[in-house]
Amino acid sequence: MKVTAKELSHIANVTIKTLYHYHKISLLVPKEISEAGYRYYGADELKRLQEILFYKELDIPLSEIKRLLDEDADRTGTLEKQKKLFEKKIKKYQRIVQTVNTSLEYTRKGENMDHKVMFKGFETADEWKQSLAEQNDHLKEHYDFEVDTHAVNVDEMNKMAIEAKHFLDGMADFLRSGVTYHDPAVQEHVMNHITFLNQNGHQTSKEDYVKQTRFFMQDDFHRGMLEEQQTGLSYYLTVVAEHL
Repeated sequence: MKVTAKELSHIANVTIKTLYHYHKISLLVPKEISEAGYRYYGADELKRLQEILFYKELDIPLSEIKRLLDEDADRTGTLEKQKKLFEKKIKKYQRIVQTVNTSLEYTRKGENMDHKVMFKGFETADEWKQSLAEQNDHLKEHYDFEVDTHAVNVDEMNKMAIEAKHFLDGMADFLRSGVTYHDPAVQEHVMNHITFLNQNGHQTSKEDYVKQTRFFMQDDFHRGMLEEQQTGLSYYLTVVAEHL
């Protein structure tokens, strides 16, 4: 197989000028250059160009792309690495979309958004470990239980934090508005939250949720966090849960 620079530009949707530049910086060298100066590319060059374009989509500079490809000539290894990077980027955008959706909800209701929620998705693993430290100390001291924070999944933690904030804000709004525990809107809000938990790797039955709300109401640390957001929230959560 052998194609000209013009043919390759059409196949890969890049300009001929780009191909010439890649040649100039030794990123993509033609398989053959004719006496007349025509550049020809073979199957190996097409594969390398594909790998280059994958890295470009990941916003990696050309100099870094060249280093990566020169260091790792194994195509399978390169593609596996690129796949993982794309998956990470997808998760990042999913997290951003969740934050955008939450922002839209606040905007439509005419409410100001908590700055911590507004910028959810930017936390690092170390920041999550630090934020969990107080809760972890409490659980160790009072229940001889410790949350494993050594392998914090930032994407998962951010997603769950956004959902928790959205859920608790909704429940606090219901309580402030005097909506009763058996109102269909409250019941639906709780069931949507339980569905979210189950769909995201946290298997939770109605019974499990009732136990969780009772624990939050009885435990000083968690009850304090809920009451700080809205007086009576811990009790309200429990009563609603018990009447699902």
